[in-house]
Amino acid sequence: MATIPKPIQNLIEAFERLPGIGPKTAERLTYYLLHAPKEESKALAEAALEMKDKTKICSICFNIGEEDPCNICSDDSRDKTIIMVVENPLDVIALEKANFKGLYHVLHGVISPMDNIGPDELHIRELLPRLKEGSVKEIILATNPTMEGEATAMYIQRLLSSLGIKITRIARGLPVGADLEYADETTLSRALEGRKEY
Repeated sequence: MATIPKPIQNLIEAFERLPGIGPKTAERLTYYLLHAPKEESKALAEAALEMKDKTKICSICFNIGEEDPCNICSDDSRDKTIIMVVENPLDVIALEKANFKGLYHVLHGVISPMDNIGPDELHIRELLPRLKEGSVKEIILATNPTMEGEATAMYIQRLLSSLGIKITRIARGLPVGADLEYADETTLSRALEGRKEY
């Protein structure tokens, strides 16, 4: 039986550690790079190093950017009375595409006892100093509608409930283009609860 050369095996294992990459995909990526021009592999490696060297975590909202504070926190045209609390930086990108014009607070995860992640492992407490100035009127909890996302939203809601700030949760329900007959009971129930006047 042929053995895989150590450098190839090392790269396969490195790809496998990435989220969403299984063994077969790791092998395909590795063998693609093996046969690609050397410049392509070099460009990939340099892009990864540049990302590590030239990105910063914003000391205000914990989003990822090239500057600290990030371009969103530095933007005077943003509505500083609303803070959207999200799980990760990818959520910020999605909400920016939806034209949200307030500020963000990125938790970098959710409360997950099964994974030994409690509130102290997230950027929850760092939200409190941002609310003491009195300019924030609403906190929008935009964690995912998973068990962990719901638990995280409930924890934050309880933590902030005594501050007199309006706390809302993003609506949940049916996506555009979905068929009612294929929706599960929980999704339909939440869609009914979140209904609004037409």
